[in-house]
Amino acid sequence: MNNSFCTFTKEALLEEFQKKKNTLLLFHRNPDADALGSSLALYEMLSQTGSAVVGACISPLPDRLRFLMGDEMIAFGKENIPKDFSPERIIALDTASPSQLGDLFPIYEGKIDLMIDHHAVGTPFADHYIDPKAAATGEILFDLAKELQKAGKIQLNSKICNRLYAAISADTGCFRFSNTTPSTHMRAAELLKEGVPASDINHDLFDCKSREQLLAESYAAANLALYFDGRVAVVRFPYSKKVTLGLADEHLETLVDVARSLIGVEVAIAIRQPSEAGIFRVSTRSATGYDVSALCGAFGGGGHKKAAGCTIEADSIDAAAEKLLAVLKETL
Repeated sequence: MNNSFCTFTKEALLEEFQKKKNTLLLFHRNPDADALGSSLALYEMLSQTGSAVVGACISPLPDRLRFLMGDEMIAFGKENIPKDFSPERIIALDTASPSQLGDLFPIYEGKIDLMIDHHAVGTPFADHYIDPKAAATGEILFDLAKELQKAGKIQLNSKICNRLYAAISADTGCFRFSNTTPSTHMRAAELLKEGVPASDINHDLFDCKSREQLLAESYAAANLALYFDGRVAVVRFPYSKKVTLGLADEHLETLVDVARSLIGVEVAIAIRQPSEAGIFRVSTRSATGYDVSALCGAFGGGGHKKAAGCTIEADSIDAAAEKLLAVLKETL
């Protein structure tokens, strides 16, 4: 893979967004509200500047994020990308590493023109604008949207503002996480001035759970394993249990929050097995100064100091856990 990628400036991004081009927006598998919200916001921004836009994600649309969708053409699954759409520009959003694009990356490898992201640790796979100080990719796009509005190029309508607020709120845990800064609150306040229904959005993001999600969390709480005198909590969710309970991958997104919520836990880990193959998705959270992005980076993943993820290949879910615990033993 070519690693000699260029860094975009904010001015270059603003200039690029004003160019009328058929644009494909890619965002990471198992999307969260930052990935989807940022993509939908940029979709509207580029549409207002005259571009035809299509979005794409390899995973299905999670039910919990369905409230964010409008009439935008977002293809969930590569087979749903319009065959008659020929992109002149491809932008990846909120995606730190190529593996996060799943089966879309081999299709578009070498063709992606730009990646916009806020993760401090990752593997750049295109020319990029990365701001680790931003709490969410939504913060980056909010600043760009404001500049475009000042220049008279777009209007900050509800399609942009509501999605950006959801993106920022989601990635800050409703403004509870340590990545929340004074600038985060100021951006949120400006979005509220634009009429964003914050209470409704936060209710949909944080207070609504499906029966399937509650089943997954119940299993996680009952099968939580503790290590290093209770400082590390690990949730294992094998494929067999996903089948038995009739769950989809989207129902397993909050497993790491179950582990993190236990008193005394400094590092929370959720290990999920999406299929029968020996490939395991790992989500990690840190409640102290321990850098989980370094932990995940040891396995080719990335993220932030307090929230990161990776993929591990192993013979079993226990073997995947042992690989993580071995690194923790040396670094915790």
